[in-house]
Amino acid sequence: MGFEEKAIKLQVKEENACETKTICLHAFTDLTYVPPVVFIYLLKECYVHGNLKATKKFRALQQEVCQLLSNSPQPGPAAFVAHCLYILPIFGSYCEGFSHLIISSFHRFLKTKATTRDFSEAKCIAVQLFLDIVEGSIDHDERIAVKILEVFDVRLTDIEKVVSQLKAKNDHRFDSVKTFVEQYIFALIESQSYMTAVNMLEHFSIRQPGQSFLLKMIEKKQFEAAEKWATFMGKPMLSILVQEYVERNKLKFAYLIVKKNDLQQEFPDVHYKYKKSTLKQLSEKGCWDVAEAKTNGDRQLIEYLAYLAMEAGYLEKVDELCNHYSLEGLPKVQELEASFLRPRFLNLNELVVDGIIWVDELNGLGEATCHIEGSKVVGLDCEWKPNYVKGSKPNKVSIMQIASDKKVFIFDLIKLYEDVPDVLDNCLTRILQSPVILKLGYSFQCDIKQLAQSYGDLKCFKSYYMLLDIQKLFKDCRGGLSGLAEKILGAGLNKTRRNSNWEQRPLTQNQLEYAALDAAVLIELFYRVRDHSHTADSLDRSEKIEWKSHIVSHMDNPKNSRKESRLRKEPEIEDES
Repeated sequence: MGFEEKAIKLQVKEENACETKTICLHAFTDLTYVPPVVFIYLLKECYVHGNLKATKKFRALQQEVCQLLSNSPQPGPAAFVAHCLYILPIFGSYCEGFSHLIISSFHRFLKTKATTRDFSEAKCIAVQLFLDIVEGSIDHDERIAVKILEVFDVRLTDIEKVVSQLKAKNDHRFDSVKTFVEQYIFALIESQSYMTAVNMLEHFSIRQPGQSFLLKMIEKKQFEAAEKWATFMGKPMLSILVQEYVERNKLKFAYLIVKKNDLQQEFPDVHYKYKKSTLKQLSEKGCWDVAEAKTNGDRQLIEYLAYLAMEAGYLEKVDELCNHYSLEGLPKVQELEASFLRPRFLNLNELVVDGIIWVDELNGLGEATCHIEGSKVVGLDCEWKPNYVKGSKPNKVSIMQIASDKKVFIFDLIKLYEDVPDVLDNCLTRILQSPVILKLGYSFQCDIKQLAQSYGDLKCFKSYYMLLDIQKLFKDCRGGLSGLAEKILGAGLNKTRRNSNWEQRPLTQNQLEYAALDAAVLIELFYRVRDHSHTADSLDRSEKIEWKSHIVSHMDNPKNSRKESRLRKEPEIEDES
């Protein structure tokens, strides 16, 4: 931004001519004769005309102001800051941001200088400023008022001292300082500024509000403020907070407070309840492997996970858990299949698919390509191992499924890319860029971008010909591809394996069938639309749909932006340990 330089150049248009003017910053080297208003004005000009983004400009200014406070500001650094805060409201929209800037800079400065000779004077100015803010004669945000109290360490005794001086001058606006402060805090509570109120209660060690205040913050979802105030009040109020969270099924909040404040003895079952809640959430997202890892071998939790798998109809997971952990008393898969009531899911055999062909070597790649090139319509889908680390990039696409009328080919992209990348590129280019093969997908834009991100050097994933996104033919269909299949074909798709480990080799038979079905069902849905010539929302009516108008004849894969780094929404698993 130019603080290391001595000048900032500004471009000013005057009478259609561009004149370069300079703001001289030599005043910053010595603040002895620089009044606060000039100092702030120069800072504002630096901010306005700086060429960095707002956050970086703020941090650069923050560091610079911290250093400048050592350059002899008068009557001293603390009082200088207090005076700056007094006049900042005249800078309008810059007031709040620059108040945070100057206070945070002064806070940093105090870490290097334990105290300043003018701190006592500055504290008196800060008290007067606080009183003026509360009375409304100075227009500062209430959060700034709290920060002023904190950075200048203003206590009730300091306010009483200033008020007594005012009374000596026949200013009797403040009868009781504590009452005056409490009234202001209660006004903050009424206006639902809960965190600001809590900060002031804690700062002045006021313990007056009761349990109703805590409940009000919870009801308004001010959980951070509720925990801060309960922590300030002590274990009895923390216990009330935990109990409220348990009753409201906010088990994560309850668990974290119990753990942080050593309340395990008072709430021995909260940890187990929270773990069960976590397992249930993970199972609902299809993250069975992660859920199993979260049990840490606890037998009760493993049994609970097995029952969740039963409810989801994930019977092979039940069998896996029973065998791996020697669970007794749970029915075997054969018994469950005969007795367990579960929703009906679409079966691969119902789509007249002859077989699933795994492609992971050169000869198989060539045969698959020749077969697919003889098809007029194919269904496409991809799978990759979910990444549960919050904020991280998705894993590389593991497999690509291409379904014809009779067969589904599952390409092991990871192995083929390692062994025969050039042949893989050539074969998939012949398929994906063929102008005579109609490629069907469901919300395939995400897969297209992920393929390019995973294998960016392959030309086959840079452009596509003859694409038809089945999703665009159906309006307001809930439940994704599974919901669409249920609506049109009478049975949905079992999505319990969606978030399984697609990088393990070999894939299980259930994984293969799941992957194949996602591609094969697209062809069946397309034929239903084509043969009826209707929209999916009106298959029982006579409204026609021009499905051909939705075909994209050619599309280049756009470069990924930062916002597109998480292409398909994956479940994010937070670490609670």
